[in-house]
Amino acid sequence: MDINLELYRVFYYVAGTLSFSEAARELFISQSAVSQSVKTLEKKLGQTLFVRSTKKVILTPAGETLLQHVKPAMQMLSEGERLLSSHTELMGQLRIGASDTICRYFLIEYLNRFHRDYPDVRIKITNSTSIGCAELLENGQVDFIVCNAPNSRLTSHMQEKVVGEFEDVFMGNPKAFSIEKEMELQDLLEYPILMLSPRSTTSEYLHQIFASQGLRLLPEVELNSNDLLLDLARIGLGIACVPDYMCPAQSGLKAVRLKNPLPKRRLVIARRNSLPLSQAGERFLKYF
Repeated sequence: MDINLELYRVFYYVAGTLSFSEAARELFISQSAVSQSVKTLEKKLGQTLFVRSTKKVILTPAGETLLQHVKPAMQMLSEGERLLSSHTELMGQLRIGASDTICRYFLIEYLNRFHRDYPDVRIKITNSTSIGCAELLENGQVDFIVCNAPNSRLTSHMQEKVVGEFEDVFMGNPKAFSIEKEMELQDLLEYPILMLSPRSTTSEYLHQIFASQGLRLLPEVELNSNDLLLDLARIGLGIACVPDYMCPAQSGLKAVRLKNPLPKRRLVIARRNSLPLSQAGERFLKYF
């Protein structure tokens, strides 16, 4: 006998409440739809399932017999749905290492999406330079890191996944410095350079680039914050070197045009090959 399961579901709710109107409220359908479903089921079964009156609804003997079989079936279906739902409700902790710049200008969009999708997962972010993040990963203090590459602290037993590319640019206040003309790297040495501290991949990278052209880079200021470097550039203390993905949001500053732009670097997610990720970690990585 081909009977839609939904008809049995409506019957189950009417039998449980002994009220067509109450069943309609619980099922979020109209009372007429409930009544029609019951009539259809009775017609298909060839049995009257309820005695209806203006004041109450009573199960007939046939209805009582049917309920004895429908009730455990509906309860089993409900339990199955509950078990499947519990498997999709991700919990646990996500431990990430990243610099403040990467968090603010790149990672926060993904964190926002993940938190909306899995609000029960606790997100712990440890802030450090890209070099410091690699050491956090090596020591097992984070599940994975988002960092700049190349990174001298990433080892062969760490798995890397490229999630973006960027270019380092020099930003200055045109009211403080004449930076309209196209420049060579050696021209930049005539200006006070503001850059990240020696314990950063950016510092390592820039010193290598300048050294490859026989130039010695002597920064005027070295800090741990790209945002602070831009603040200092804005008041005319020097020219700051920052990732290009920060630049659109900066007012009062202009990028120096280099005749030979610096080679692009990569944003990577790194994890240890020997350590399995949590379910939360695996799910987060799928966003990339």
